[in-house]
Amino acid sequence: MTVTLSPRALMSLLVNGPKAVDVLETALALGLLDALEPGPVRLDALADRFGVRPLRLYKFLDCLESLGCVTRHEPGDDIAAASYRAVPGLRDAVLAVVGPDAIERDRDRYPWRLLHGRLAESLRGEVGMTDDDFAWPPRTDAQTADFERSMAAGLGPVIETLRRHADRLWPDRRRLLDVGGGDSTLAAHILDTALRADVFNLPPVAPLVAATRVARGHPDRLGFVGGDFLAGPLPTGYDAMAFVRVLHDWPNDVARRLVEQAYAALEPGGLLLIAEEFRTPDRLAVQFFWSYFLIGVDSCVSRLREVEFYTGLLAEVGFTRVAVLPGGWELVTAYKPG
Repeated sequence: MTVTLSPRALMSLLVNGPKAVDVLETALALGLLDALEPGPVRLDALADRFGVRPLRLYKFLDCLESLGCVTRHEPGDDIAAASYRAVPGLRDAVLAVVGPDAIERDRDRYPWRLLHGRLAESLRGEVGMTDDDFAWPPRTDAQTADFERSMAAGLGPVIETLRRHADRLWPDRRRLLDVGGGDSTLAAHILDTALRADVFNLPPVAPLVAATRVARGHPDRLGFVGGDFLAGPLPTGYDAMAFVRVLHDWPNDVARRLVEQAYAALEPGGLLLIAEEFRTPDRLAVQFFWSYFLIGVDSCVSRLREVEFYTGLLAEVGFTRVAVLPGGWELVTAYKPG
């Protein structure tokens, strides 16, 4: 049974956010989540297994229940007989958010604390991020490297979805152009197939792609093309192109122009792939950091759009066979008529 919290209860959880994270980190570190997810498991068995005091564990599990992480069945007054089960996927979700490789930990190193407690001033334009804090587009080699490394940290769901649909996407493709493809982390994963891939990005990114090429062992099939997709047409000679986490950074007219450029550059029958965080309640929640941080940045907005924006745009530009492939992140695919 799904229970929706009242606004008052939700506010109470939000204001106690750091304590909630402490509970989740502790449950992960102790191994409780591994025991709870198969469930159900009795409290007395949990207490014995982990060497903790039953009454204290009972209250700890109440904290997890309040967060919607576990369900509890308590048949009588004996708390030792209470049994618990974690919601499916809880351990992986907690690991993804508070584990050592968590995207949230990566994002947290940005200087958001400059805005903390000063949002009203920021909204009025009295406080904001300087170019030394966060420049968009990046202005120095160091800023470029830092930004691309951060973007690569969030590619896991895209890579998972591409692997899931590899048999559908790549068997008849020869050359892929990953437009704005960062340090080529994504392209290198795609090269586990027989494809050749080039990253099209600003020239300062070239050393990052070279480093990925060496690390991933694709010296002959991973390339780099320097350029600015806002300043001219896209390179030609490709039967597949990808915009992965690119279009959301730009206004509607720029997004349209980039899709039109892809249509013009692709070979007949070419595949265009778009991967974005579409506007859903879950994605808005994951996007919260950037929405907060970018309040203090006037040079860009990370715009979540409904998937229909992209499917409609592709059809208007002339692409056919537009489809949305399911996965950790959905992929929009479309083909230029042959």
